[in-house]
Amino acid sequence: MRFGAVFPQTEVGTDPGAIRAYAQTVEAQGFEHLIAYDHVLGADISKHKGWKPPYGHEHAFHEPFVLFGFLAAATRRLTLMTGVIVLPQRQTALVAKQAAALDVLSGGRLRFGIGTGWNFVEYEALGVDFKRRGAIYDEQIQVLRALWQKPLVTFKGRFHRITAAGLNPLPIQRPIPLWFGGAAPVVIKRVAKWGAGWIPFIAPDDHGRAMIAMLHRYARQAKRKPSAIRVERVLRLPAHRPDSWVKEIEASRAIGITDIALDTQRAGLKNVDDHLRTLRLFSEAAARFQD
Repeated sequence: MRFGAVFPQTEVGTDPGAIRAYAQTVEAQGFEHLIAYDHVLGADISKHKGWKPPYGHEHAFHEPFVLFGFLAAATRRLTLMTGVIVLPQRQTALVAKQAAALDVLSGGRLRFGIGTGWNFVEYEALGVDFKRRGAIYDEQIQVLRALWQKPLVTFKGRFHRITAAGLNPLPIQRPIPLWFGGAAPVVIKRVAKWGAGWIPFIAPDDHGRAMIAMLHRYARQAKRKPSAIRVERVLRLPAHRPDSWVKEIEASRAIGITDIALDTQRAGLKNVDDHLRTLRLFSEAAARFQD
């Protein structure tokens, strides 16, 4: 298995030195990847009745492309993973350019997680129709893959038009590996067709086993080997205490999960050192399971 950490967006603060030290320590502890969540804007929940999102305007979020550009220079081995970029609310060609630049400057260490998101307030502010996000998303995947692999692209779709134009420089990884967030059947079909990996919020139980079996079935229908698609589970504190980590890892591996990232946010940790101390304990528990 491969193990990662979730960058504590809402709790890490704004000190560049602390952020750099956090990433370097995560790398030194042996973690394979670092995941950063994405939100451009936070909404005042009190102004939107009947809506209970996990994050609001009081929660800080560093922009993933800028954050990873900074951390690419501060690390040498750590894979940088977006988990996930809310793709339909962003301009596709610009995202392709940003991802390609990050892949080049990190030496090919980008894992590009994408999803459709849930924050309709954010979509409104960015000028995108929230109700059309699924249709936009499907076309964006095609555009991204084309731009990352060809020096010149011509594309005419419902939402995109490119006429004999392309990225320069192209990314090191061609294409950059796509990881998909979400767990609806339509998402699983996208993973099976295009994905290097999948980031569902599932547990190692009968339901999780059935979801992974569905992914493998769709992969075979798409003429792909199921083993070529990795599956990431995010472990959250405090639901998972240190004494249960080994059992959680064993149970996850048994149903076909290949990657686990520990999320230390919202666990009552007081500072960056507390986050890193918890990650060190987790890395020690996970060491014998690493690829």
